[in-house]
Amino acid sequence: MSQFKNTTGYIGSELLHTPGGVRDTYGVECENKLNVAGKVHDVMKSYGFDDIQTPAFEYFDIFSKERGTASSKEMFKFFDRGNNTLVLRPDMTPPIARCVAKYYREEQMQVRLCYTANTFVNTDPYKGKLQEVTQVGAELFGDASSDADAEMIALTVESLLSSGLKRFQLEVGHADLFRGIVEEAGFTPEETEKLHELIESKNFFGVEDLLDNLTVSEGLKEVILKLPDLLDDFDEAAKFVKERCQNERVLKALDRLAKLDNILKIYGFTDYVTIDLSMLSHYSYYTGIIFRAYTYGTGEAVATGGRYDGLVGQFGKDTPAIGLAIVLDQLMLALTRQDILDEKLVSGCILLYPKELREEALNKAAALRKSGENVQLVRKSSQKDIDLYKDYAKRMNKEKLLYLKDKTVVEEITFK
Repeated sequence: MSQFKNTTGYIGSELLHTPGGVRDTYGVECENKLNVAGKVHDVMKSYGFDDIQTPAFEYFDIFSKERGTASSKEMFKFFDRGNNTLVLRPDMTPPIARCVAKYYREEQMQVRLCYTANTFVNTDPYKGKLQEVTQVGAELFGDASSDADAEMIALTVESLLSSGLKRFQLEVGHADLFRGIVEEAGFTPEETEKLHELIESKNFFGVEDLLDNLTVSEGLKEVILKLPDLLDDFDEAAKFVKERCQNERVLKALDRLAKLDNILKIYGFTDYVTIDLSMLSHYSYYTGIIFRAYTYGTGEAVATGGRYDGLVGQFGKDTPAIGLAIVLDQLMLALTRQDILDEKLVSGCILLYPKELREEALNKAAALRKSGENVQLVRKSSQKDIDLYKDYAKRMNKEKLLYLKDKTVVEEITFK
């Protein structure tokens, strides 16, 4: 084991490393991440959403199986002194639903809340997935209309565009479409779960094998197998499904998607949206429209969302809801790989001064900060050459170095 020496002796170098599944973000990368988060947040504020913050950990029951959120094995669990089971939040939607039921219990109109927060999912750290993820999200309560569905999808598109992303596609589906099809087919819960797993993993050879061993009509079998291919023309896709399935949930889902498609045409965002009838969701609390955004440079979704009209009722307030989450870590990865981010981001300046000009330097720095400058004060050592400070300013990605030579003379050295 490699070691290094500090003032207290030798310690293992593993203390410098983070656990699997989490990472440090610093320097230009961190500044870019905060800038992008700010831009996305500004878009959400422009749509009338108010900020909310919830605790990083909650009671286990907030995310119980009945809520339809992450499974127990995917949660980081621990105990408080009262022996209550607590978890680091794996998902932001249930905590905000809890808050709405608590603080907006009597509100009958819209409630709009947005957030920037980290979520924690206890996945296998050796599979390359982050266990701590930053999300910038928005939740709209008290509006069951297709207009609210369309607005949240438009908000997702505008949020991604604000980050600088230009090439992405938002896939939109409906949670009840799959439920209606398996209901019509009469599949058992076990068969439904297996089919769900195969479709979600895009294993349609496995889907075909499973259907060959189940009792299902040829029409429904054809619908299930063809769903991922029905992407080019929604009207034709809906017609294809309706001719083979008359389940009420399926018909209502298709009608809702048709309304959504028409409203999105008014927004002018149809080029960014594809209706995918085969879309499924990891969370079972979704009841209606669901969506995910993808771009190149990352295999994971950069945004997710959907309607969850039954979740808030589990906390005591019966109200419809729809939400979205921009997955900031995946978005940053895509922006980096697409060369959209400024890898040489510079900001602020260093004000360098000798100790005999301390008062003048402090006054100068205060004046610059008041005018909007970011100023780092550094007292110059008589033992160090000015070139050392120039190199340091470049390493720290500063815009310029201001060298206070006397009470009235400031040498300005800029870096491009």
